Amino acid sequence: MSQTSHVNIVSLLGFCYEGSKRAIIYEFLENGSLDQFMSRNKSSTQDVTTLYGIALGIARGLEYLHYGCKTRIVHFDIKPQNILLDENLCPKVSDFGLAKLCEKRESIVSLMDTRGTIGYIAPEVVSRMYGRISHKSDVYSYGMLVLEMIGARNKEIVEPTTSNASSSYFPDWIYKDFENGEQTWIFGDEITDEENEIGKKIVLVFLWCIQPCPSDRPPMNRVVEMLEGSLDALEVPPKPSMNISTGLIPESSTLSDGGEKDE
Repeated sequence: MSQTSHVNIVSLLGFCYEGSKRAIIYEFLENGSLDQFMSRNKSSTQDVTTLYGIALGIARGLEYLHYGCKTRIVHFDIKPQNILLDENLCPKVSDFGLAKLCEKRESIVSLMDTRGTIGYIAPEVVSRMYGRISHKSDVYSYGMLVLEMIGARNKEIVEPTTSNASSSYFPDWIYKDFENGEQTWIFGDEITDEENEIGKKIVLVFLWCIQPCPSDRPPMNRVVEMLEGSLDALEVPPKPSMNISTGLIPESSTLSDGGEKDE
């Protein structure tokens, strides 16, 4: 990580090693984690351009890890707690404790070597029926992070029950609201046409990112292009059917090596 350098990746400044004590020193980010930022602002509707800037910055950081480094870095634990914000709300990807290195031409990573936080990990980490694990797992986690950023996730997953297990894992109700133009629950009803277009773009991008099949998800360089490009160039992704109830597992849980739940 000492050789990585990107505005959206937290900077490693040094480390301390004294006896049994070890510490890694990173730059200080004034606004703390994205998780803290969302908690502080959960009572108010988020500014569309602010959310867009944060989402785009995170996407650029992941694009750098996947394509800008000599060896591809797959983070495997993208979530709000691992995104830090500076004084200007510029996001920086942090906490590479679960990250894995893999050759760009060999993007498939062994299941035995993967971990992640329940609620953000891709379906293929839970079950091979969805495909093989690769850098596309970060794409899925990014989509779930954006989903939570705009408040959509909390709308349905407040008190998960067996009756809404499917919608908890993949919020298919978003498709209906999006097709009907009902987005005020995300961005409020007093937004400009430009902000409305940005909002629709954000929704479409995260819907593409959380496709169950890895091959249906765009790579992170394409995600950046989608966010920076025109709304007219984006299509609504197919609505998949989800049959696993991952949403019922507490999000604080993680998967350890071998795919076992680790509290």
